[in-house]
Amino acid sequence: MLLNALVDADVAIVSSKPETTRKAIRAVLTNLDGSFCPELQDFQMIFVDTPGLHKPKTLLGERLNQISQEQISNTDIILFLTPADEEIGPGDRRIVEQIKQKSTRKVVALTKIDKVEKVRLRDKVLEIVEVFGDVDVVPVSAKCDDNLVELIRTLVEYLPEGELLYSKDDLTDESWQSMVAEVVRQAALESLDDELPHSLMVQVNEKDGDTIFVNLFVERDSQKGIIIGKRGENIKKIRRSATPTAREIMQNDDIELSLSVKVAKNWQKDTKLLHKFGF
Repeated sequence: MLLNALVDADVAIVSSKPETTRKAIRAVLTNLDGSFCPELQDFQMIFVDTPGLHKPKTLLGERLNQISQEQISNTDIILFLTPADEEIGPGDRRIVEQIKQKSTRKVVALTKIDKVEKVRLRDKVLEIVEVFGDVDVVPVSAKCDDNLVELIRTLVEYLPEGELLYSKDDLTDESWQSMVAEVVRQAALESLDDELPHSLMVQVNEKDGDTIFVNLFVERDSQKGIIIGKRGENIKKIRRSATPTAREIMQNDDIELSLSVKVAKNWQKDTKLLHKFGF
């Protein structure tokens, strides 16, 4: 949610479920004409939303960790997000220990500050400094648009000077196919909640006229039934939820989505299938 709020566009999938992000997604924030903030100097900032570092249980998990490590090694600033209403758990501490070994400047965005009282917020900031050491901590709320300018101001201080890498109107380098596929996957996450198998993979197959054909892959036949639902109720709900945003992406109010559910057996552990899906 924070990334989308900063660039004022839906470029990254939003979900409370872990391991939602499956690739490095770039979002571009350009402030050449002062449209983001007149008081800040001209800048172009490229955010890279990476999969979360975790203990992998599948070949897919290993590939996601590789993606994250590669991106972390090629950034000017490491921006670590941690919610104000949750404890810093053992998994977070393991990640912190990994990134502390990097010489790259670190900034912590303390998110969801709208959910906690100011007294608790102060204690949280102190806890982060204790865990991280030398780090800038910026409390923010993407939902309430609170303190986002201060976060950008902090990041701008550490940006190196250079040429523009994207045009001033670019918000992301994601293809429309990738963006539509992520919209459908997010709709599935929101619609099915805990019933949704983590193994869901979504790909755009083709576009014919105003119809975009999308394949939803799962690993077992039993999971296929969950996605489709009784009398097709679940798949219809997913389509209804995803269609408005897909139309915004395509800038076409006539766009319709045709969703098909298929089985790709154990794709998270299959080298050939992972390659097919872009991992």
